[in-house]
Parts: sequence; structure tokens; C-alpha cells
Amino acid sequence: MGSKKTVSRYTMKSEQGTHSFEIVGYSLTKIIGVGKFIRSGTFAVGGYDWGIRFYPNGLNEAYTQYVSVYLELLSKDSATYASYDLRLVNQETGLPQSVLSESTPGLFKSSGITRFAKGRSSFMLRTNLEMGELGYIKEDCLIIECVVTVIKKPQLSNPTVYSEIKVQTSGLSDHYGKLLLEQEGADVTFVVEGEKIAAHKIVLAARSPVFKAELYGQMKEKNARRITVRDMRPHVFRALLRFIYTDSLPDMDDLGGDDYSDMIGLLLVAADRYAMDSMKSQCERILSELLDVKTLAVTLALADKHNCSGLKDVCIEFIAASNKMDAIVATKGYADLKRACPSVLVDAFEKACKFRRI
Repeated sequence: MGSKKTVSRYTMKSEQGTHSFEIVGYSLTKIIGVGKFIRSGTFAVGGYDWGIRFYPNGLNEAYTQYVSVYLELLSKDSATYASYDLRLVNQETGLPQSVLSESTPGLFKSSGITRFAKGRSSFMLRTNLEMGELGYIKEDCLIIECVVTVIKKPQLSNPTVYSEIKVQTSGLSDHYGKLLLEQEGADVTFVVEGEKIAAHKIVLAARSPVFKAELYGQMKEKNARRITVRDMRPHVFRALLRFIYTDSLPDMDDLGGDDYSDMIGLLLVAADRYAMDSMKSQCERILSELLDVKTLAVTLALADKHNCSGLKDVCIEFIAASNKMDAIVATKGYADLKRACPSVLVDAFEKACKFRRI
């Protein structure tokens, strides 16, 4: 007799959005007077409309030495819970600096004072804001960034009755991973910088057209049981084999910062070399998420060399959407790219200009 199981689910979800408010002609805003504000364009997060209020001369006479900034709920007849992080962007580095944040969601109601985040009238001393070494104002432009996380309305499903049948998972990737690890039945050995790595021809050929041609085609390695792999590090080749056998990248929690980014770049090169498109696309996605001023030029060069059109477009959009060209030009990666492949930069900047005009 089969067992019965009933299930209901109470679901709470959040939605996060970031808005960048660029104030061009910052010095001119100081003529509007104390208690006067300028407001950002309306932006939507979690189904609600929001805005940023900026008081260049302070909220009132008690705070004339400060600038004041507030997040405001603009939707009419609405109420929601949200958290926020108000930041100022250092335009030398492109990095935002958190100035005022609230990690615990608070109630916003469209009526009365509760439509504003719990702000601080003394958001920042104007003299500190305008200090050149902080990089907040450049070419008379100030950028305020606000990250809003909205708690969406919870949903409760009606109870559902299931006849429960336990299904065993195949564990296919685990089985293949074990096959690679234990090397049982391995029929080919790769030598990578003197290190011997065993594998199975049929698995490699099934996953990679390059390996298929190398191991079963007319290439000289067809009948070889030992193949030397040049221009690749052993740990990168092992990571390539892991993806071939398990469809997953290795755990890289021990790598941080530049080491992690460099490793993903090496994996992308390996994936392109052996036509592992799914692995290559995963590496492209990770590199796009790591993109910043420091990595832009190196990533653009990598994308161009290995025909990563999606990653190249992300680099171009980054150039078009940012005001960080001085910082980008100052990087070593930019100098290397300019010297080695200037046509890539020309193409990127032309497309970026077109992107800005859209």
C-alpha cells in the first residue's frame, strides 16, 4: 500500500536592483538653497517605483554643512518591506563606497514620512565629499548608487496530496568522476609538463570533437597510448578532464581575487582549444561577473582571441556605460592590449560609441 504525503508551501522571495544616479554639474546644484532637493529618475525594483533624493545644501538649517541623501518610495497607495545600501562611487577606481545602509528590511509606506528610508540628515560633510583624494567628484560629476532589496508578497500554496514514490538518482556524473579518479580501464596517458594523467579515449571522444579527431581520426596520435600535451599546465588539464567527465568545474574556493580570475581565463583557453563549448560558455559567464576596471582590458583581449562574442559584448557595454576610461587606460592590461592588438580597441570603442547613442 503506497504512502501519502501532503505538501503546502509558504514562499517569501526578494528582488534586488541597483540604480546609479549621475549628477552632472554638481557645483551648480549648490545654488538651489537649503532644504531643496533634486531627485533621480524613477526606477523599479520588486514591482514598486523608487527614487533618490539629494539635498546639496542639507535637509534644513541645522545641516547646512552636509549633503543629505534619502531613498524614497514613489508608488502610490503602496506598502512594502525593503533594505537598502546608499553608496558614493570613487570615479578613480570605479568602486562604490557604502555610506549609509540598512540590512534589516524596514517598512515603506507611500503616505507620510514612512515613504523615506531611515536616512541621516548628516549623510556626509560637504568638505569631505569634495576632497579630491576621495575621487567622489570628477569633472564636476557625482555618482550616487543605491542598491534596493524588496521583500515581495509571500505566497501560500494550497495543500497538495502526492502518492510518494522514491526515485533513485542516476548519479551519472559521480560515476564518471569516480571512473576518472580511479583510472580503471584507462587506455590513454597524457603527459603534461612531465606529469602523467590517465583517461579513457571513448569518453574524451564522445565529449570533444578535437579529442575525437586526435584519438580516432587520421592524426598521428590515433594509435598512441601516450600523448604529450604542450602549452598547458597540469592542473588546468585536470580541470578540463573533470568537466569532460562530470560536466562541472572544479572547486576553486581556495583561490581568491586575481588567482581565481586567472584560473578561469586558463580554463576558457583550454575549453576553446578542445571545442568544449559548454565549459567555454560557463567560463565566459564567470569572467563577465568578475569584470571591473582592472580586468576589463585583459578580458577583452581574451574574448577577442578566443571568439567569445558574448563576453566581448559585455566588455563593450561596460566601456559604454561607465565613466572610468582614465582608470581603464592606466591598467597594465590596457597597455598590453594596445601594443599587441590595437584593432581590438578601435573596434570596441567604435561599438561603445554606438551603444551610448542608443
